[in-house]
Amino acid sequence: MAAVIVFFAGCVTNRIDWQARVGNYTYDQAILELGPPGKSARLTDGTVVADWLTQRSQVFVMNNGPYYSYGPPFGTVGPTITTVNTPAYYLRLTFDPAGRLKSWKNFAR
Repeated sequence: MAAVIVFFAGCVTNRIDWQARVGNYTYDQAILELGPPGKSARLTDGTVVADWLTQRSQVFVMNNGPYYSYGPPFGTVGPTITTVNTPAYYLRLTFDPAGRLKSWKNFAR
């Protein structure tokens, strides 16, 4: 159940038409809507680049059943464990010096 909630929470920003907001959405509106960014930087020309985490990375551990060892030590039985790591997903919004949205992109890290 928790995985479903995390999945849907991560998809919230995917439903926003960011392209339609370019030129008229402000940095202040982004903070009010998304909260403070996880990372941000102001460039020398006044441009602000800000990243918001939209979905945390996850680690899944799967037990694939027992394995049997046919080499020394003979007859060893134990679980076969597989670990899968998913990337974290981010939304990067870039604002011009006046604070208006200039560009956006989703990316995984």
